[in-house]
Amino acid sequence: MSETSPQNSSTVTAPAPSSRRWFTLSVVALAQLMVVLDSTVVNIALPAAQADLGFSNGDRQGIITAYSLAFGSLLLLGGRLSDLMGRKRTFIIGLIGFAGASALGGAAGSFGMLVGARALQGAFGALLAPTALAVLTTTFTVPKERARAFGVFGAIAGAGGAVGLLLGGFLTQDFDWRWNLYINVGIAVIAVIGAVLFVPLAKRDGPRPKLDIPGTLLVSAALFSLVYGFSNAESDGWGSPLTWGFLAASGVLLIAFVLWQRRAKHPLLPLTIVLDRNRGASYISVLIAGAGLFGVFLFVTYYLEISLHFTPIQTGLSFLPMIGMLIVAAQLSTNILVPRLGPKIMVPFGMTLAAIAMFSFTRLDLHSSYAGGLLPGLMILGFGMGSIMPASIQTATLGVDRHFAGVASAMVNTSQQVGGSIGTALLNTLAATAAADYVASHLPPTATTMAEAAVHSYSVAYGWGSGFFAVGAVIAAVLFRRRVRAPHGAHSAAAAPHGTHSAAAAPATEPVVMH
Repeated sequence: MSETSPQNSSTVTAPAPSSRRWFTLSVVALAQLMVVLDSTVVNIALPAAQADLGFSNGDRQGIITAYSLAFGSLLLLGGRLSDLMGRKRTFIIGLIGFAGASALGGAAGSFGMLVGARALQGAFGALLAPTALAVLTTTFTVPKERARAFGVFGAIAGAGGAVGLLLGGFLTQDFDWRWNLYINVGIAVIAVIGAVLFVPLAKRDGPRPKLDIPGTLLVSAALFSLVYGFSNAESDGWGSPLTWGFLAASGVLLIAFVLWQRRAKHPLLPLTIVLDRNRGASYISVLIAGAGLFGVFLFVTYYLEISLHFTPIQTGLSFLPMIGMLIVAAQLSTNILVPRLGPKIMVPFGMTLAAIAMFSFTRLDLHSSYAGGLLPGLMILGFGMGSIMPASIQTATLGVDRHFAGVASAMVNTSQQVGGSIGTALLNTLAATAAADYVASHLPPTATTMAEAAVHSYSVAYGWGSGFFAVGAVIAAVLFRRRVRAPHGAHSAAAAPHGTHSAAAAPATEPVVMH
């Protein structure tokens, strides 16, 4: 099967479906888990790393920011490189590079070496994450199989952060903080062997398309400025000129990027990809879900460890029911519910459940129990995320020209990363302000007052997080197309959005189209 991109004259010959494609899914899932869990697994290790390497509290943020800046700013470039270099080759390079950077970080003898290793991790993660999703997109083209594959991928995308908390607590408490980085080496070795054996190789005929260098520089600088601006707001506050300077620069650079993409001969990101109504709704949904979910991990972790005095391992175990519900919901959603109801129903449904769960957390206090106070909300949240993520990710990559599967996949990761940065910065700032106001109104401060102020600040963050998801429910309900029955034989023609041609453009279900 072959196709010709409207953007260039080269042709990609896709491999025929193979019985090994389920092994391909296992390899892709392993790589995705490694990237996603690394967003939280290192956070648990920071206090131990600080004691070992002797850096300050202010420097701790630099270790997190180094990863997020490199990862967030290079995602679109990484996705496009996978389109140009070949997905199998890029996937293996990403795995080896990520493992090497992890080993370097684990062996770090100084703060500077650890920060450099984290930045290198982020750069190779930006190459690996969109390539993994692109491999999945172009490997599974049969609707029912595609649904199962994206159910697994979506579950990992949603639960990876919680798995990172559990793994980070176990490794830090029972081994050493360095194993939070070394663990990636073992995972990557298995994934590389699997990639060599099972990831299909697509052959390209004709001239190789060119990389849009001006577009790459513009969007990378824009994303760097955006992530740095929100990271700076988290550490220095919204009154910092640096915060608003970088956010304003990001806006200018993004406008310049869009204007350039409209006239570029070989655009990095054809605007038709993001302007498609369903894909645009998917990217927004992933961004909002990322903003809310990162806040949950952050403040629920604080609540469990600081207010309820849980150990790191107990904190990680506390998220297991949420992960279980997320996995159940992801499988139900992709195999049964999305094919029948479509993302227009499932994504708002999941957002509504997440909003309810977050609101339930606002009722927690110093005397709440885990089983009676936190557990029900975590389970509801897990089911909600399992309804949002697989449906959004599958729809975001549906019907994309195979030549641009990598950069379209990168938009999913970019949305989640930017959402996480926005959510963490906003919720942290709101929580800090709420805590300060609480203490100011309960003078003189006592140990009890400070503990109550912390819980109050978490409640404020949960309330805003609930609002994020509520707004997301409305946006998703409005933007996603409704699904109607199609005349017999019409579904194949309507499956891909206008202006795209793809062997991977299989519809989510065969008998329906969207309007």
